[in-house]
Amino acid sequence: MFAKVKCFSVHGITGCDVEIEVDISNGLPGFDIVGLADTAVKESKERVRAAIKNSGFEFPLRRVTVNLAPAYLKKEGSAFDLPIAVGILAATNQAAFTDMGGHGFVGELSLDGSVKPVTGVLPMAIRAKASNIMNVIVPAENAFEAAVVEGLNVYPAKSIRALAEHFSGEKLIDPCEVDAHGVLAANTDNIHDFSDVRGQAKAKRALEIAASGGHNCLMVGPPGSGKTMLARRLPTILPSLTYDEAIEITTIHSVAGALPPGVALVSQRPFRNPLSNASAASLAGGGREPKPGEISLAHNGVLFLDELPEYGGGVLDVLRQPLEDGCVTVSRASGKVSYPARTTFICAANPCKCGRFLDSKGGCTCSPIEIKKYFGRVSGPLLDRIDIQIEVSRPEYDALFERGAGSRSECSADIRLRVERTRKTQKDRYKGTGFYSNAHLEGDALDAHCSLDAPSRSLLRRAYDRMALSPRAHNRILKVARTIADMDCAGPIREAHIAEAIGYRSFDRRDWFTDGGPS
Repeated sequence: MFAKVKCFSVHGITGCDVEIEVDISNGLPGFDIVGLADTAVKESKERVRAAIKNSGFEFPLRRVTVNLAPAYLKKEGSAFDLPIAVGILAATNQAAFTDMGGHGFVGELSLDGSVKPVTGVLPMAIRAKASNIMNVIVPAENAFEAAVVEGLNVYPAKSIRALAEHFSGEKLIDPCEVDAHGVLAANTDNIHDFSDVRGQAKAKRALEIAASGGHNCLMVGPPGSGKTMLARRLPTILPSLTYDEAIEITTIHSVAGALPPGVALVSQRPFRNPLSNASAASLAGGGREPKPGEISLAHNGVLFLDELPEYGGGVLDVLRQPLEDGCVTVSRASGKVSYPARTTFICAANPCKCGRFLDSKGGCTCSPIEIKKYFGRVSGPLLDRIDIQIEVSRPEYDALFERGAGSRSECSADIRLRVERTRKTQKDRYKGTGFYSNAHLEGDALDAHCSLDAPSRSLLRRAYDRMALSPRAHNRILKVARTIADMDCAGPIREAHIAEAIGYRSFDRRDWFTDGGPS
C-alpha cells in the first residue's frame, strides 16, 4: 500500500516543496523515516503513532517506511507530523483521504490527535500558491497567518478526526478568510506620537531626515534628554506599510516564532530594542538551527540600540556588514541561509560613563581618558556606517510646560506626509535600479544622483580635509545631502544641503574629546 502527501519546509525565510511518500509492506513491524530528517522529525514517529491510535484509528502492525523527498533538502521541525499521519491513513484506507493532489498539509500532532501550531506557516503558504497547490490544511492557530496569501483556500485543522470527517464529507471545515488590505488600512493607531516631544528641534529634524532617506542615526546626550523617547516615535513617521512589505515582515516573524497568536499580519513597522547583554547571534541571527536575529526582525522598521557603548564590541561589529548590504548570511556546515535586514538603525548613548559630559549644567566626573575609553568601545568602522550623528541636550525647563497655540510639536501624521512625499521622489528616481532610498546609493548611481556644483564641492573638500573623513563618511554626507535636497524639493544638491549634512557628523570632528566638547 502506498500514498503521497504534499507538504512544505522552510529554508531561511523561503518555503520549499516536500513530498511525503508512505509505503506499507509485509514484514516485521517497524516505522522508519528517511530523507535527511533532523531529530525533531525522527521523533515524530512516536507522536504520529499515538495520535493515530488516540483518534480512533489503527496504526498498522506492518513495516511502515516514510520518505521525505527531495532527499538532499534537510527537513527540520515538527510540521511534518500531520502529513505523515495523513499518508499512513490514506495508505491503509482508514479514511477518505483521496484526491489529495491539490492539497498541502502542515502541522504538529499532540498525542491525543489534536493539531498544534508550528512556525513558518506563512512562507509555506506562499510556496503552496507558487506551486499551484491552492488548498492548504494548517493548524487552527496558524490559519489567519496563512490566509493573508490571496487566492489560497486555507482550512484550519483542529484534529486528525475532524480532518478525516472533512475529507469524507461528514462535517466540512469552513475555509479561513482574512482581508489583509483591510487589516493594514484599519490598524493605524499608535500610542507614541511626535506631538508628545517638547523642544528638541534639531533631533526631530535629524530623525525626519533619517526617515525620509532611510539613514542610520546616532543620538548622544545626557540621561533623560529624550533620546529613547525620540527613537520610539520614529516608526510613526515612516511611510505606511505596503501589502508586500507587511507580508515580508510577517514572514520573518513567522519563521522566528515571533508572531503573536491570532495575528494574521504585522500591520505596523517593527521597532526592536534588544538589551545590551544580547549576543551576536541574537542580533545578527544564527544558532545551531539558524533563525532570524533582531536586525532581521527589524526589517522594514527600526532597530534601536540604547546605551550603545554598553554592548560588547564583538556584538556590535556583527552589524557592520548587514547594515551595509541589507541582508544577513548565516553559514553552517550544512549550508547557508540569508535573511533580509534592510532596517533603519537608530542608536543612543551617554557621552561618558557618568553621562554628564555634554550637560549644559556640568557635573561630569570623568577624565578625558575615561571619556575616550568609554566611547572607544564603539569601533570606528561602525560609526562610519552611521549617516547622522547628533548631540541631544536637555530641554529647558520652560519648554516642558509650554501651553497655547503652536506650543506642541507636529503630530506624527503630518511629518509622515512629508516623509512619504520625499520617499516617493526617491522611488520614482530609482525605479528599476534596485535602490530603495538615498541611503542605499553606491557606485555610479551615487555619482549620477549626487553631483555637486563648484561651491558645494569646495565646502565638502574643506570638511574632508579638516575632519579627516573616510571615503565612506564622505559618501554618507552626499547621501544625507541628497535627502535634504529632496525634502526641500530643490532638485540638485546645493551648498546649504551639504553644510547641513556635514553638521550631522559630530563624531568626525577632531575636538570631540576635548574639555569643551564638539565645537
